[in-house]
Amino acid sequence: MTPATTHNPAFSIQRSNERAFFEHGWLKTFHSFSFAEYVDPDNLNWGALRVFNDDEIAAGQGFPPHPHRDMEIVTYVLSGELAHEDNMGNRGIVGAGGVQFMSAGTGVRHSEFNNSQSQPLHLVQMWVLPGKLGTPPSYGQMQFGIEDRHNRWLYPVSGQEHVEAPIRITQAATFGVARVDDAMVVHEFAPSRYGFLFVADGVVEANGEALHKGDAVRLFDVPRLGVKGHGELVLWDVPALS
Repeated sequence: MTPATTHNPAFSIQRSNERAFFEHGWLKTFHSFSFAEYVDPDNLNWGALRVFNDDEIAAGQGFPPHPHRDMEIVTYVLSGELAHEDNMGNRGIVGAGGVQFMSAGTGVRHSEFNNSQSQPLHLVQMWVLPGKLGTPPSYGQMQFGIEDRHNRWLYPVSGQEHVEAPIRITQAATFGVARVDDAMVVHEFAPSRYGFLFVADGVVEANGEALHKGDAVRLFDVPRLGVKGHGELVLWDVPALS
């Protein structure tokens, strides 16, 4: 993929309308990377981040049971309620601000549906390549309030030893969310790390660059990311592919 705005090889912007978009009636989905019928050999991943899908699911609709394996899957609910069920016996409902985690490991089948019969469900689903293969599958979910991420980074998921996060993964990657209201949040990257910032809502500036809803920034070997403005932010700090 060739970004519309490239200031140097370490910082590039993918505008909202540059993402692949598909309308399936019950599902409106944007793909930041190659996924399903969208195939671009130059846009397969960003470091260990393999999938970043921005989905709106109609009331009462969803994904019927389907399999996954050898992938760390993180879902962040922006609005609505996500209902989950899998062949490990897990069932749960995740509301806005909640994080769902599933390590597919050696294999799992699950379904994901909009729990509401009247309101749409908006979420981002993200896949990270695992740090270990052949591990047993696992599932978890946690609910967070706006106060947990208001004008600060909340790190719900990480596999980095120095990052305190309630959900642990096998990959040395960290997932963060923040809700900024006329404030700045800063994330510092170790050398040679990949970063992916997504603006789920609002208008912000990232290292001085203006971003709107649906825009994303890809960073490599950038030591510091400062984001200010008003909006909902999603961030990944990931290693290179091993």
